[in-house]
Amino acid sequence: MARGGRGRAELLSPQPRGSGSARPGPARPGECQELLSPGPMAYTAPPSPPGPVGSQYCVCKVELSICGQNLLDRDVTSKSDPFCVLFMEVNGKWVELDRTETAVNNLNPAFAKKFIIDYHFEEVQKLKFALFDQDKSSTQLYEHDFLGEFSCTLGTIVSSKKITRTLLLGNGKPAGKGMITIAAQELSDNRVITLSMAGRKLDKKDLFGKSDPFLEFYKPGDDGKWMLVHRTEVIKYTLDPVWKPFTVPLVSLCDGEMEKMIKVVCYDYDSDGGHDFIGEFQTSVARLCEAQDASPLELECINPKKQKKKKNYKNSGIIIVKSCKITRDFSFLDYILGGCQLMFTVGIDFTASNGNPQEPSSLHYINPLGTNEYLSAIWAVGQIIQDYDSDKMFPALGFGAQLPPDWKVSHEFAINFNPRNPFCSGVEGIVQAYSACLPHIRFYGPTNFSPIINHVARFAAQATQQETASQYFILLIITDGVISDMDETRHAVVQASKLPMSIIIVGVGNADFAAMEFLDGDSRVLRSHTGEEAVRDIVQFVPFRNFRNVPKETLAKAVLAELPQQVVQYFKHQNLPPINSEPA
Repeated sequence: MARGGRGRAELLSPQPRGSGSARPGPARPGECQELLSPGPMAYTAPPSPPGPVGSQYCVCKVELSICGQNLLDRDVTSKSDPFCVLFMEVNGKWVELDRTETAVNNLNPAFAKKFIIDYHFEEVQKLKFALFDQDKSSTQLYEHDFLGEFSCTLGTIVSSKKITRTLLLGNGKPAGKGMITIAAQELSDNRVITLSMAGRKLDKKDLFGKSDPFLEFYKPGDDGKWMLVHRTEVIKYTLDPVWKPFTVPLVSLCDGEMEKMIKVVCYDYDSDGGHDFIGEFQTSVARLCEAQDASPLELECINPKKQKKKKNYKNSGIIIVKSCKITRDFSFLDYILGGCQLMFTVGIDFTASNGNPQEPSSLHYINPLGTNEYLSAIWAVGQIIQDYDSDKMFPALGFGAQLPPDWKVSHEFAINFNPRNPFCSGVEGIVQAYSACLPHIRFYGPTNFSPIINHVARFAAQATQQETASQYFILLIITDGVISDMDETRHAVVQASKLPMSIIIVGVGNADFAAMEFLDGDSRVLRSHTGEEAVRDIVQFVPFRNFRNVPKETLAKAVLAELPQQVVQYFKHQNLPPINSEPA
């Protein structure tokens, strides 16, 4: 079910079956940056409760670096002049995305041109890297000699960070001793800056009162004009405001350039929108970083018009930077590139309500095409997840069936009937074990979820002892109906919400799945029967019937959409950075 370190564990006790160590995989600093747009805001409205910076639906850009080794020599009088072409599979066809430059007379090229791809965790992104020896100036690939190719998913590359593989010819045989090395790196800057600001003795702008000051932060735009980045809340009736700390991406504030000048403007709020200018100053993030909790930075707020008119003008008040801290807002891809493994387990419902698997009316009946809704769900989720587990060995468990030889009902059994080694090799192995077990068990009941949830939770709890972001557990439960042990299941989910673990439930058939919606805490916080709240939402439920007549990829996108956010949320809550991450 899990690894002890990286060793495999036995099904019914969290004792390691083998030895191993956490997979290394140094994280890199620049990662998926989820930008905040300044957007309009009601100046007097209270700030929204603190939450993660940026959009949870960020599309990360991954940069792929390509090297070749020992390429075939296709030229008679010199060595090959290789270039690499990147293809992506779109609707079953290979579509060219980009090409590198040509490395002249070189069988071991390191290409300077990088491939940049949008990364989507919830999709299988199939890539093909083909190398050619340039013979002519033609852009047509058939005009050039083929040196070999390699195909894999983008998930395979990012989960390993760097891979070296054999190049193959069109007949599937090795292209001599030719190899290709592909290294992945996320392209964005994931640093965020948190500022605590205050003011002292600002100019009085209101006739019968003081001022209602707020600050606006600007950076230079590409057109040479100042571009608004952030606006603070308004502090009413004071010349000595203290604004609430705020956090923005460093890219938003200064394009990630610490020395770039930014402008801070102070206004007095007016309800008619005609805000009165108090003063301004220019500075840089590098200068702001001089502020420490013990020694704040003071900057004069200047009104240029007053400065010109009045000989003895000093300033229009002081803006105080109480503290300035730059940290990293780690993304899902940070953790994957850092070596975090996604530990996948399947739980399959074998209760009697599914029907006799030998009859076409049964949900477990395998049709002439070799599939059913259980298998479709396993394939949809498993083919994504398997790229993020280095050994691709997955426990597959069943519940609600009577087992030979004594025909006792079990809610936690290995579908390969090997409790000491319940692991299946890849998604194909799960499918084979599932098909093989059907004739040997009796469907029974009741539908109890808690034993399998608690089983996975035991290993997730064991993983927390490492105190590193090295493992995250995903339990896929496929079921046809109503949960019998709802109180125990609610309690198990609430306890599991404290662990590196997520639960995906796919409902097959046409039953009433209201209880599943209850477990999926999208609309309300889940509570156990004792009243304890889940610390985070870890359950994602989808009814398979909503996906019967759509492309199979659609189901994977729906069930896995929340997973990257859940992974990041857990590790951030535990203050666990990616393995080998660099300081901000």
